[in-house]
Amino acid sequence: VIKCKAAVAWEAGKPLSIEEVEVAPPKAHEVRIKIVATAVCHTDAYTLSGADPEGCFPVILGHEGAGIVESVGEGVTKVKKGDTVIPLYIPQCGECKFCKNPKTNLCQKIRITQGKGVMPDGTSRFTCKGKQIYHFMGTSTFSEYTVVADISVAKIDAAAPLDKVCLLGCGISTGYGAAVNTAKVEPGSTCAVFGLGGVGLAVIMGCKIAGASRIIGIDINKEKYAKAKEFGATECISPQDSKKPIQEVLVEMTDGGVDYSFECIGNVGVMRAALEACHKGWGVSVIVGVAAAGQEISTRPFQLVTGRTWKGTAFGGWKSVDNVPKLVTEYMSKKIKVDEFVTHTLPFDKINEAFELMHSGK
Repeated sequence: VIKCKAAVAWEAGKPLSIEEVEVAPPKAHEVRIKIVATAVCHTDAYTLSGADPEGCFPVILGHEGAGIVESVGEGVTKVKKGDTVIPLYIPQCGECKFCKNPKTNLCQKIRITQGKGVMPDGTSRFTCKGKQIYHFMGTSTFSEYTVVADISVAKIDAAAPLDKVCLLGCGISTGYGAAVNTAKVEPGSTCAVFGLGGVGLAVIMGCKIAGASRIIGIDINKEKYAKAKEFGATECISPQDSKKPIQEVLVEMTDGGVDYSFECIGNVGVMRAALEACHKGWGVSVIVGVAAAGQEISTRPFQLVTGRTWKGTAFGGWKSVDNVPKLVTEYMSKKIKVDEFVTHTLPFDKINEAFELMHSGK
């Protein structure tokens, strides 16, 4: 058993608490990882807020991490002690019908137990002050050591800087893949990206790499426009600057609508606007943002009858074990940006400040 520091969420709506936790050794087909760096994501904040129907407490959150394998359980063959790895919130078992289908990356092998906050055998590897602590998204990267299923880990280039590539565990991969895998943006196309946080910037990067000629960034926070243009946005607009609905503004700006739109916020009203900003006959709108529990999307069916397509994506459609190492290689060869997404680097005990910076849009 390893004793180490972790940021424990004891209950919903309260700040994280840095505690000493015990991390049990990995069982069969499990891997214990020394986490070197972790990023914070809105999904962590969503669960912490208490709005997540799958949220269980007390829990160690975090799902964008990178580290070194400390030990492996019986039967683990893909990684060994000392390997550099990224934990995966969407695993890839290679055996289930989802893994065998090239149309999806949604491996279901450990979905039920992962959603309940436990390892595949139904138990936890974390204890604190004599209490069992739940796992989160199969990763729990807000801990100096964590235990994950062996299908939830990708071995990456040992030379990669872990304080950067941890971002490929969720946000950057999600946005980039939404553009290149899910939408399959084509050269010369016009794109609209709603929400210019980390995921939105990654969508912009993907659209640019795919050869889009016009990329419109949409956000009410104008402080984000300069960064969006660095990533490839050709122009940025705020919905608050017009009395007309944003979809009407975009349809006018683009002679009938955009070829591809992306919702990167998790707001069902914006999801509708993103669809309706698409061009009749061929426009494709991709939902990337995760809406709160119980919310529903709506539009007039005529929008779809007249040739628009509404799609969704999770982790950018990447089959995780196969593709995360390739994404790290693309970063190392400077095909995709990662360093530019990092705004602040804080010590672990300042993790609550990191959430405050995220909520303030900084």
